[in-house]
Amino acid sequence: MKSNLIIGSKNFNSRLMLGTGKYKRTLDALESIENSECEIVTVAIRRLPTNILNDNISFLEHLNWKKLWLLPNTAGSQTAEEAIRLAFLGHELACKLGQLDNFFVKLEVIADPKYLLPDPIGTLKATEFLVKKGFTVLPYINSDPILALHLEDLGCAAIMPLGSPIGSGQGLTNLKNIEIIIENSNIPVIIDAGIGAPSQACQSMELGADAVLMNTAIAQSNNPPEMALAMNLAVKSGRLGYLAGRMSKKNYAQSSSPTVSKLLSKNNLTE
Repeated sequence: MKSNLIIGSKNFNSRLMLGTGKYKRTLDALESIENSECEIVTVAIRRLPTNILNDNISFLEHLNWKKLWLLPNTAGSQTAEEAIRLAFLGHELACKLGQLDNFFVKLEVIADPKYLLPDPIGTLKATEFLVKKGFTVLPYINSDPILALHLEDLGCAAIMPLGSPIGSGQGLTNLKNIEIIIENSNIPVIIDAGIGAPSQACQSMELGADAVLMNTAIAQSNNPPEMALAMNLAVKSGRLGYLAGRMSKKNYAQSSSPTVSKLLSKNNLTE
């Protein structure tokens, strides 16, 4: 339970990561981040102001960047080339926050406007280039075990398979493939997209995922700060359950009580 999440050269205590979009109120976003106890927040680079330190548009200026780690994402990129440009911009903005060694990037290459499914070819192309340039690449992918292995071979620091389409709240719709990705991976597996309820976050961690990233499930709930707390507890619970190891499944019933009472056994009876 106390083992840290290690991504690249960075150590994190929390296994819950949060997105920063779709909140109706700034206060909801700030309280949700606080209640979640997350240490990594992801921000779409396209939405960041050019001078983040004098940002009067979003709530980012109110965050404590000495405690939080920025994970810039390349959302909105339809090609590998677009994603690469945004990754470099993301590093520049991280530097403005004082995170000079932050080369993290959540790599998203999405050319599908309807289902927002990631482009595997574009993702591979951008990954290869960015890894060579020293970036800590966390690619957002379909739940494809073979693609995950190729990306690991290219030098990715973590793999981020989707649970289901972005913002759908459907949970883990391709459970078997996610299990295979977790089984085969030698780098952290972070379930990203599709989580809608704390039970689904818990399930992700029970499978052996290393972390969960979410946004809509919290931001669009009726009470985002309360939902953030619920997700925090769900991730911790799922992780602890995974480490404890669940009982094996059986095809038949087995009484939880002994068939012979020890209190009434002959050896315990006295004259």
